[in-house]
Amino acid sequence: MPLSKLRDQIDAVDQQLIDLLAERLRLVGEVGEVKTKHGLPIYVPEREASMLAKRREEAELKGVPANLIEDILRRTMRESYASENETGFKTVNPDLKRIVIIGGNGLLGKRFVEMFKLSGYDVDILGRANWDQAENICSNAGLVIVGSPIDVTESIISELSYLPDDCILADITSVKEGPLNAMLAVHKGPVVGLHPMFGPDISSFAKQVVAYCDGRDADKYQWLIEQMKIWGAHLYKVKADIHDQSMTLIQALRHFTSFVYGVHLQEVDADLKQLLDLSSPIYRLELAMVGRLFAQEPSLYADIILSQKNNVAMIKRYHKHFSEAIELLEKGDRDAFIKRFASVTDWMGDYSNLFLEESRLLLQQAHDNRHYEDDGLEK
Repeated sequence: MPLSKLRDQIDAVDQQLIDLLAERLRLVGEVGEVKTKHGLPIYVPEREASMLAKRREEAELKGVPANLIEDILRRTMRESYASENETGFKTVNPDLKRIVIIGGNGLLGKRFVEMFKLSGYDVDILGRANWDQAENICSNAGLVIVGSPIDVTESIISELSYLPDDCILADITSVKEGPLNAMLAVHKGPVVGLHPMFGPDISSFAKQVVAYCDGRDADKYQWLIEQMKIWGAHLYKVKADIHDQSMTLIQALRHFTSFVYGVHLQEVDADLKQLLDLSSPIYRLELAMVGRLFAQEPSLYADIILSQKNNVAMIKRYHKHFSEAIELLEKGDRDAFIKRFASVTDWMGDYSNLFLEESRLLLQQAHDNRHYEDDGLEK
């Protein structure tokens, strides 16, 4: 009886929490309308940091763990950013002619079509089905974005010589130097290379990184940069060659190692359900990242890995270091292993502790989502 009464009281408090969250989301909707009217970004890092710091202080004064209230608020804000999409966004460049997105029927292309329409622009989609009308469709374009697969991006760009001189030509490919040079060669007007560092399954552009590489007439496409900032994205300016070097490590090498790990699991006929049952959150996350790769379109990752000759060279270099590490194990050289480990720790410096803290937060979320029961999947 005492336990039942306490549980009833907890249920009542939970209902109050639901009511409060509903009210918060309602207020967020009103905030979104104000931001749309005045062209304010949905994500303001200074406001978020200040608010979280204040709530942490208030929580501690009431005996509530500061990390608990921050976790709750961060999850709530993530939902809030997604709901603000529904109110639309201010049109930064209302005088712009039509926007044409080549590959707008693809998963990522659809997200940009959606965001531009929510921002009040007229958008046309150009693809295989209507490519014979490409010149006519682009004749009144103020912005053309190429969102085609990597392997055909440059060939498609080479056909766009008929664009109006004042039209902005951009791409959203994960490789930048080749497409940027191709755009500069075929078009006399403004050119910019974009790389959205996210997949199409995001709920909001808030806090998402979009790398951009200046091409020509940056002042003519500055409105586009500002428009994406209003969506909540973090715009990171980088030179095309530096971008591609970074993507070799961020994308190509990581995707390749996940691919090989998946191949190895298949070759040893690993029992995936048993691996999951035995895994703590950190190992489950590692398996999840491998599984995420194989749940998506294989041609996309083939194109990313094969997009640059430097990628293969870096993978070979990684293979060399992998072989050297195996030699330490074969020799049973524990001291050499520890020495090499420590040298990497020193090289990382403060970043290792930063990564430790970030991973701790991720693992807490993964643990909260863990259910120790049958996943409903066959072995």
